Amino acid sequence: MKSLFLTGSALAGFALAATPVLAADKAAVLTNYANIAEAKYQDSLITAKTLQAAVEALIATPSAEALQTAKDAWLAARVPYQQSEVFRFGNAIVDDWEGKVNAWPLDEGLIDYVDASYGGPSDENTLAALNVIANPTFDLSGKSIDTSAITPALLSETLHEADGVEANVATGYHAVEFLLWGQDLNGTDHGAGTRSWTDYAAGEACSNDNCDRRGEYLKAATDLLVTDLEWMAAQWAEAGEARSTLLADEAAGISAMLTGMGSLSYGEQAGERMRLGLMLNDPEEEHDCFSDNTHNSHYYDGLGVQNVYLGEYIRANGALVSGPSLSDLVVASDPALDIEMRSKLSNTMQALGRIKLTAEAGMSYDQMLEAGNTAGEALIMGGVNGLVDQTQSIERVVKLLDLDALEIEGSDSLDNPAAVFE
Repeated sequence: MKSLFLTGSALAGFALAATPVLAADKAAVLTNYANIAEAKYQDSLITAKTLQAAVEALIATPSAEALQTAKDAWLAARVPYQQSEVFRFGNAIVDDWEGKVNAWPLDEGLIDYVDASYGGPSDENTLAALNVIANPTFDLSGKSIDTSAITPALLSETLHEADGVEANVATGYHAVEFLLWGQDLNGTDHGAGTRSWTDYAAGEACSNDNCDRRGEYLKAATDLLVTDLEWMAAQWAEAGEARSTLLADEAAGISAMLTGMGSLSYGEQAGERMRLGLMLNDPEEEHDCFSDNTHNSHYYDGLGVQNVYLGEYIRANGALVSGPSLSDLVVASDPALDIEMRSKLSNTMQALGRIKLTAEAGMSYDQMLEAGNTAGEALIMGGVNGLVDQTQSIERVVKLLDLDALEIEGSDSLDNPAAVFE
């Protein structure tokens, strides 16, 4: 991806009350940011443990109700996690780890059975249709791999990104999502995946074979997700590496905050997750493509960016974590820019909220991506435009705070659209 350094435009016209914080209080801003990160990863862990319990119940006593409970737990687990994605990009420890828990899109044929329309192995990925659940052994780079026991170690150390192919996603939220919902074969029509609970049933009730191994994989992937989230939550606790690194250098720490905000807003969310899928009219580019939960993923990603600027986060239990913020730093030097930044963040959340509400009312994100759906395109582009616009103001904040120019992630879909179709 290309990096981007944008120039912004001023927005003024109304006053907003705020309590100024001196530049010397950057340490307090960073401490609050770290506290919010710790809270978000703790909430992600708590909700992942609820998912873990639901998965164990499904495997122990399969039923339609148990499968739905596990799906509901997965959806709830996404809410705090998506708000944590703003800690990527600027914090290397998060960016290096993130691929374990949220990598996408994935070639789901690596994991389990798929529809015939999916196709088979390709030059780009010879393991695209491996179906490890159905195969107790397979060959990888000339070596025979024993998969008779499906364990977290097998998934993380052997299968995940096997052969160096990023689409070989074997772990994380989206592997679990696929195992709960199955493929979404509706294209740009309404509807998510329709995996039956009988895919986990015993004996003759088992559908699509290998139900015991499918349960082993689902359990291993969920257990691994919990372990990975435990590790990251610890990194933001007192004396954790992520917190210690952030607090060691105030200028670098504030830059990390703004890099995360800008890169998630621009290249990642506006570009790779929204504009690209719209250009290709491809539901496979949805972030949560099996569950049709993409409208929520986009919304909570956007909320995470707003959280960082305002220095506040509402926890899963309703408690508020808040303190000195970037907004406080900005308003102390340029109240008009603070108004601009807050306004643009609010506009973006309204645009993402319209996508969310429309999807909940019946027009799924899949349908919004369909070629010729002008209303759907307008909704998605409203979010894209808001995210791009707020990135311009983020760049103005960088200049105001006299920070070095940031490397903000770009996307061909925004920077060089013709390259998308080459």
